[in-house]
Amino acid sequence: MASELTSTKLNAENHLLLDQPLLRLPHELARRNFKSVQRIVEREKEYVLPALKEVTNASFSEIQNPEQTLAALDTMISRMQGLKRKMENLQEEEKKIHLQSQKRIQHLESLYNIPSLADVKYDMWSRIRLDRLLADHMLRSGHTESARQLAQEKGIEDLVDLNVFVQCQGIAENLHRGETKDALQWCGENKAALKKSQYNLEFELRLQQYIEMVRVGDKCKLIDARMHAKKYLTPYLSTQSVEIHRAAGLLAFPQDTIVEPYRSLYSLDRWSHLADLFIRTHHELLSVPSRPLLHIALQAGLSALKTPSCHSAFSSPSANSLSIATSVCPICSTELNELARGMPYAHHTKSYLENDPIVLPNGRIYGQQRLLDMSKKLGSVEAGKVKDPTTGEVFHEGEMKKVFIM
Repeated sequence: MASELTSTKLNAENHLLLDQPLLRLPHELARRNFKSVQRIVEREKEYVLPALKEVTNASFSEIQNPEQTLAALDTMISRMQGLKRKMENLQEEEKKIHLQSQKRIQHLESLYNIPSLADVKYDMWSRIRLDRLLADHMLRSGHTESARQLAQEKGIEDLVDLNVFVQCQGIAENLHRGETKDALQWCGENKAALKKSQYNLEFELRLQQYIEMVRVGDKCKLIDARMHAKKYLTPYLSTQSVEIHRAAGLLAFPQDTIVEPYRSLYSLDRWSHLADLFIRTHHELLSVPSRPLLHIALQAGLSALKTPSCHSAFSSPSANSLSIATSVCPICSTELNELARGMPYAHHTKSYLENDPIVLPNGRIYGQQRLLDMSKKLGSVEAGKVKDPTTGEVFHEGEMKKVFIM
């Protein structure tokens, strides 16, 4: 009885290992929002304080120009009104983030009030998490509208990072179309955080702008390209010297060159590379997992079921037309087989073997009596021969060898 209670007792801490990103992302968004407030205030302070000092000095000057002073004051008032509007928008954004965090904390906290895995409340909580994982997978796959409808139907809008993925996918799509403006603007907004990133996104974007100028081949564009390289690429000379030297060599080769690495630099596939690089950088900065959470959850379960035969050349009946085996193993299914390929095998403390194991010439092991009975039932196998139920191969009974477990 005690072991049964232990097996059904809910360990909330273990469950929340998968849900850490649920709280990390709002934290990163709040931090970024605060940094935006700091940046805007500092920029306006750098303008307003000197301008206010200049107007004050002018008012005490013997030579006064009232119209000029009033114009300067109007300009400052206009900038302060603009600052107020920006601060109000950022405040509203902060309120949304705090509300979202509150809803997520309540969702996770409710797990601690569920005593047992057999409780109906746990089933309801698990269904909400499954809906979250499905919405996350849809967003990463580009099915934004489907994810939006699912979130609205299930009432989990605050538990799904819809706006974050919509913005990310929008910028990635622009890069696929050959547009760098939005991606560079995003880099400008996150300039401080990008310094700690393992990816060199901004440099790659500037390099692509340079490549597109050189691609045109026009004399004016080549001059613009050199000026662009001097302004945006040379600051990276200490860390990206090889790429910068290759970019310089690009000036000597036309876009239809077959010489590497210049052919690769001219390749339009670089836009797909930039889109993928942006997504990786975006996820890194916002502490978003690089893989769908649904895959992570599935792999945890798949690892408990995986055996060496699941990825055998003859693991599935569809893999061999001669196979007479039928399998309902989820690991062997076409939908999950590749996902489970890199997972470790299940750990079993007990082994279950036939009491008369034999090995066939192809290395596969079966119980002797059960194999003989199965071969007789098939009817198509000649007397004195056995058929491997997995591969369909036929062998003489004399080729079977006894196996002894040490």
